[in-house]
Amino acid sequence: MTRVLVLDCDPGIDDMVAILVACATPGYELRAVTTVGGNAGLETTTRNALQVLELAGRRDIPVAAGAGRSLVHPQERYAEHVHGETGLGGMRLPPPANAPQPSAIDLLTEILQRETVTLVATGPLTNIALLFAVRPELASNVERLVVMGGSIGPGNVNPAAEFNIWFDPEAAQRVLGTPAVRTTMVGLDVTMRTTFTPEEVDDVRRTGPIGAQVAAGLDFYEQRYRRIVGRSVIPVHDAVAVVAATRPDLVTTRAAGVTVDTGYGPSRGNTLVDFESDGMHVAVEADKSGVLEHILERMAVASSKA
Repeated sequence: MTRVLVLDCDPGIDDMVAILVACATPGYELRAVTTVGGNAGLETTTRNALQVLELAGRRDIPVAAGAGRSLVHPQERYAEHVHGETGLGGMRLPPPANAPQPSAIDLLTEILQRETVTLVATGPLTNIALLFAVRPELASNVERLVVMGGSIGPGNVNPAAEFNIWFDPEAAQRVLGTPAVRTTMVGLDVTMRTTFTPEEVDDVRRTGPIGAQVAAGLDFYEQRYRRIVGRSVIPVHDAVAVVAATRPDLVTTRAAGVTVDTGYGPSRGNTLVDFESDGMHVAVEADKSGVLEHILERMAVASSKA
């Protein structure tokens, strides 16, 4: 049976990898991509989603633009220092032929009214929070929600918070506190232990024309991360979340409760994970070699189909 997959994201280099993996995962049909402001502004992330789908030869997959700002406290700080001004590093993709649909909420509603969906959210959770607020009855049609965000340990914006949750903590608290949805959080502590080496990026490069484009983005990522953490590391955070959704055998989770700090102090955006509670699942470990091999295989399939 083929499952329906929807990706809500803010491309972003690692979101690009996530989209391509989602396009080429057997047993799942990527039905739509919705965008949110985060790694870059909404106009940029929406254009990037269209360009990546075009790179994959998947103009048939609709893209809809969602929230350009957070629910309560507007953020003006994006992640250009990590992803570059275009959001896709040094990559120069042609302008997309398709135009986006105007409303992510409308597109998500249309799909969820028809069918059950595996929903993967790899950016700030603003779109998902708005969806659950205006159409709460549709939560029952989300078979599984996998969120890339948060951390059991330190963050990457500051010692307390990971970027996606920090960008809109009120949205994150609304989404992670929705008991009607089977939710898994894949945090920074896991994705930063599931990273490519430069040699493995060369393996991606050799998978074909799409792999060569992806490798160029990952090369840029490596340079930026080297400046940030002081060593060679190439994370693919959002692709790990797609793998967690489509190959759950490769990611170990534990039942937990998660509370998001929505205050305005130094720990704003922190995800407090309580393993003495429950309500959702939190990833605690990934089979690194299995996850990276799966991503590499999906890159090869994407290149062969483009």
